Amino acid sequence: MVDNKIIVGISQGDVNGIGLEIILKTLSEPALSEICVPVLFSSQKTVSYFRKALNLEEFNFNPLRDFNQINSKKPNVFICYEEEVTIELGKATSVSGKYAISSLDLATQALIDNKIDVLVTAPINKHAMKEAGFKHPGHTEYLGEKLGGKPLMLLCSDKLRVAVVTGHVAIKNVSNQITKENVLAKIEQLNTSLVKDFGIRKPKIAVLGLNPHAGENGAIGDEEITAIIPAIQKAKEKMIVEGPYSADGFFGNNIQTQFDGVLAMYHDQGLIPFKTLAFNNGVNFTAGLNFIRTSPDHGTAYEIAGKQIADETSFREAIYLAIDVYKNRMLDSEISATPLAFSPMKKERG
Repeated sequence: MVDNKIIVGISQGDVNGIGLEIILKTLSEPALSEICVPVLFSSQKTVSYFRKALNLEEFNFNPLRDFNQINSKKPNVFICYEEEVTIELGKATSVSGKYAISSLDLATQALIDNKIDVLVTAPINKHAMKEAGFKHPGHTEYLGEKLGGKPLMLLCSDKLRVAVVTGHVAIKNVSNQITKENVLAKIEQLNTSLVKDFGIRKPKIAVLGLNPHAGENGAIGDEEITAIIPAIQKAKEKMIVEGPYSADGFFGNNIQTQFDGVLAMYHDQGLIPFKTLAFNNGVNFTAGLNFIRTSPDHGTAYEIAGKQIADETSFREAIYLAIDVYKNRMLDSEISATPLAFSPMKKERG
């Protein structure tokens, strides 16, 4: 922290997408620097290019090569590279992948070194990243390896939190990963995050089935019987867990409003309803890590890159959520470190 403000590290994402547009629009809000110290991992030339393209000439930032030079009153740009980058808006290129990796690597290392308090990542293009040598399916898996812990993809809005058992996994491989052990582990992770990261003392969790109509008692697949129901029954020994629910009826009837968190079995089962209900203000939070990372719930949006119409709401909410989770974890640590002493009740004599 600097001047009692949380330092928010930001990776620039794909320079050919909308990432730097939504970042600069968000950092241009004066109120943001009142509650945190933003540090964007990019370069002076790249930021200056987008500042001019977006007509944000009044946007001022502090160039940074050493964290001793950090400015707590304005956005900071940590210089990741000096060269001028070829920007081709709307295209996935190995060049955009290369500089997305550079930014992400340095931002992640700064998080590990406690130079920043939380990390907010702008959208990347997985093909461009792979072309540039990135060996992970996405941010979640990369950060799981780098930051320690077991990552849980958790999509959040003010009224809905949806986690997934399997993240960036091909559909043909999903059922093999739906085991009692995996489902139970994700239920436990979700419960822990709701308590530690969101301050919910006794979370209520809904678990979705894998198959249509949650398997119809084994008529349409048996994963519910062999894995999901046994995991729920085991989890009920310590947590408040219900299910398995048929995904279509669950969201169609707004049953999600009765729960603090929802566990879906695979990526699209959870993310399609979430983005339908909360696309503009949704946030992707990687729970289960030893550090805090959030991101907007959308991608690079190449189709609107450079048109100056990208909505920065989700990115701004990602910053706010990272700050809230940081504060909640600090509070949880304080409570755990100084539990209330137990005093047996004494009966008063009449």
